Amino acid sequence: MKDKQSLLDGLAQAVTILSEFVATIPPDKMDLRRGEGFWTLNEHVSHLADVQPMLYKRLERFVAEAAPVFVPFMPDEDDQADSGPPNMPKDAALTQFADYRQRQLDLLEQAESGTWQKTATHPEYAHYSFYILVRHILMHDYWHMYRMEELWLTHDEFLTELQ
Repeated sequence: MKDKQSLLDGLAQAVTILSEFVATIPPDKMDLRRGEGFWTLNEHVSHLADVQPMLYKRLERFVAEAAPVFVPFMPDEDDQADSGPPNMPKDAALTQFADYRQRQLDLLEQAESGTWQKTATHPEYAHYSFYILVRHILMHDYWHMYRMEELWLTHDEFLTELQ
């Protein structure tokens, strides 16, 4: 776990990177849908904000429980069918993202070394641990930011279609 501090730094920096990145995007591009099945840029920002409370609760469970058992995070499919991905106001989403990220960082900085070693059961993953969750949060942030940049700047013929 030599990269613990790097993970914490990356998580902390994601707030500034996301906020500064979103500030560079013209407002008329935030709700542009590039095609069927593609999220808008604002939906990506909203999703990043929307998942932070769930991720914080998972971190708390690792601290509190000896061997937590998790269930996949699947937003209510009925709600998804009616409304699609989350779509909160951009400023509210950025504020929620930043607030929960600070809470996560406070918890992570106080977590004992034994907590970083804890494993859990999660049906989606062959192996799941506190450390993997922390790394997953970081990679999830940056994946969505990359996807946002791609949706904003890439010409249609080069745009990655996700399945």
